[in-house]
Amino acid sequence: QVQVVESGGGLVQAGGSLRLSCVALGSLSSPDFMGWYRQVPGKERELVASIKGDGSTNYADSVKGRSTISKDSYKNAVYLQLTTLQPADTAVYYCNVRAKRFVRGDWIPIDEWGQGTQVTVSA
Repeated sequence: QVQVVESGGGLVQAGGSLRLSCVALGSLSSPDFMGWYRQVPGKERELVASIKGDGSTNYADSVKGRSTISKDSYKNAVYLQLTTLQPADTAVYYCNVRAKRFVRGDWIPIDEWGQGTQVTVSA
């Protein structure tokens, strides 16, 4: 089993910063993809930022220039630094991990989500 655990959410004033952390626990290969998504009630979950195994990154236009995604391959961890936060950034932030598990002699792809961490930005 693989468990994805997020931390670092909370309440912050507009203009402030937060650092979200996510770690994938269990026996898995070095992830091919780790991403942060966010969702508000009534809307679809949207990609905020992602980082691939080769280190290439992708950011949503809404956070480009004020967020940084990074990873620690040894820990199977990914981090999202958010700065200049705005009320529009208020959402539940989810971590997504895509990797492989070795099961009965074969590598099986996995696509796991964390439970989410609430980020609330007050005006």
